[in-house]
Amino acid sequence: MKRSMYAGRVREEHIGQEITLKGWVGRRRDLGGLIFIDLRDREGIMQLVINPEKVSAEVMATAESLRSEFVIEVTGQVAAREQANDKLPTGAVELNVTALTVLNTAKTTPFEIKDGIEANDDTRLRYRYLDLRRPEMLENLKLRAKVTHSIRNYLDELEFIDVETPFLSKSTPEGARDYLVPSRVNKGHFYALPQSPQITKQLLMNAGFDRYYQIVKCFRDEDLRGDRQPEFTQVDLETSFLTEREIQDITEDLIARVMKETKGIEVTLPFPRMKYDEAMALYGSDKPDTRFEMLLQDVKAVVKGVDFKVFSEAPAVKAIVVKGAADNYSRKDIDKMTEVAKQYGAKGLAWVKVVNGELNGSVAKFLTGIQENLTRVLGLEDKDLVLFVADTLEVANATLGALRGRIAKELGLIDNDKFNFLWVVDWPMFEWSEEEGRYMSAHHPFTLPDRDSAKKLKYYKNDLQSCSKEKGSILERIYAVAYDIVLNGYELGGGSLRIYKKDLQECMFKALGFSAEEANDQFGFLLEAMDYGFPPHGGLAIGLDRFVMLLAGEDNIREVIAFPKNNKATDPMTQAPSTVALKQLEELSLQVEEDETSKTN
Repeated sequence: MKRSMYAGRVREEHIGQEITLKGWVGRRRDLGGLIFIDLRDREGIMQLVINPEKVSAEVMATAESLRSEFVIEVTGQVAAREQANDKLPTGAVELNVTALTVLNTAKTTPFEIKDGIEANDDTRLRYRYLDLRRPEMLENLKLRAKVTHSIRNYLDELEFIDVETPFLSKSTPEGARDYLVPSRVNKGHFYALPQSPQITKQLLMNAGFDRYYQIVKCFRDEDLRGDRQPEFTQVDLETSFLTEREIQDITEDLIARVMKETKGIEVTLPFPRMKYDEAMALYGSDKPDTRFEMLLQDVKAVVKGVDFKVFSEAPAVKAIVVKGAADNYSRKDIDKMTEVAKQYGAKGLAWVKVVNGELNGSVAKFLTGIQENLTRVLGLEDKDLVLFVADTLEVANATLGALRGRIAKELGLIDNDKFNFLWVVDWPMFEWSEEEGRYMSAHHPFTLPDRDSAKKLKYYKNDLQSCSKEKGSILERIYAVAYDIVLNGYELGGGSLRIYKKDLQECMFKALGFSAEEANDQFGFLLEAMDYGFPPHGGLAIGLDRFVMLLAGEDNIREVIAFPKNNKATDPMTQAPSTVALKQLEELSLQVEEDETSKTN
């Protein structure tokens, strides 16, 4: 029979109606001859009642044979429950079954289909189709669908044009590692799966599309963590003739629309703005979590005269004050934090506690002479814990920024109901890579420098290649018209105005160490396009997975992706990636060398 409605949508107004429902057996209970069944579908759970006095012996036998996750079809009359269950939307009603059909049976599942299971991640991913039956996973994916629906409606209203860009594209340097796809037709040549549609969307601006968007898959072969996946989805925007502020205004209104329509939350506009240098100085991060205080403080001037070379001779000394937490952290706890500090390049972690007006701790004896001044500068009170890092400014900021976030979680200082949006602006154009021994793009090679920086690049254009390999060169002081949107300590998205004039783009490639020949080989098609009236343009991309993760209150984007990979970039369900047949390799002119290390592992 045709399904009347979803089981999870049956309500009191349906009492007395005969309906047909279809779904999965969540739970079966035998009570005094009556059989109660929780029927589950994508919209929720409905209680079924099979009464031996009101159904045939055949129906009763079928009901007795049911097990968890059997797929069934039932017909019956909706009735009021004698004892309502206010924890369920359907808790005021039940279905008195008159007909029951088993559509399919099921083996015992490797974990219960319910929220709050304790199965490990790989087991959940191995049986992802079962994991997705759980209500919380269903809700996360439904939330994701609502978010994308809201985004599309908003951008369509603003006359953005949805354009699909190629998945098989050209491999280009800069950024993360590409996923490569060998070409059978052009032997020895490879496509790359796009890390983003950056260049193609810029070319759409040159084509006159003016406002483009796409909710698009992107691919990066990089080390994974909770907020990263090898394939991910971003909301990609590009516009012509708009200022960076106008692009930001569109983005803010987009986010406000999504928050209102999916969570019922009104956000305050405009979002605060913070310069990159300020974010690093106060929060030790380019994606600061502003839901709590504990700001980084510069104490170099305060400690410069102390008889402690680690402080007096360090390029920078910075501190965070953990208010009232002296008793929360033992020496053993602080030793663990020291190990964390070393992961960020710090040589160690100095600390003191304020106990009855005196300083106690690893460096207290060196600070007695400046205690009054230190107390005033840091606003110290009894029971405060102070953590110091003495190192380069970069290391001090990164270390204390990481400890700040870790401690806030441990002490419950974060209000998880808050959604603190923030623009980080005025970014450095380049960042030094110790691994590469050169400057690399902080965002990407097509980011527009600000007016003063553009003048510097053109003035030094003949020296830029050598500057690219000199740490501390003129490139250290080049800034971009770039902006990141941050939410609760996560980079939600990033964007910039783009270079649209050929001479400046050539300067940019030189600054990244490209010869003219190398730049032309990699990006010749873009440089050529700049000869044909390229308009001023700019855009932004928002990480959809990360956005939905934060809206859902999850801490891993796997929870909002239907079929994600694990932390080894593999899929335990399909066993991807996998080896392929020798014939396929031969068609592609490829040969695989056996990894000797795999034999011993």
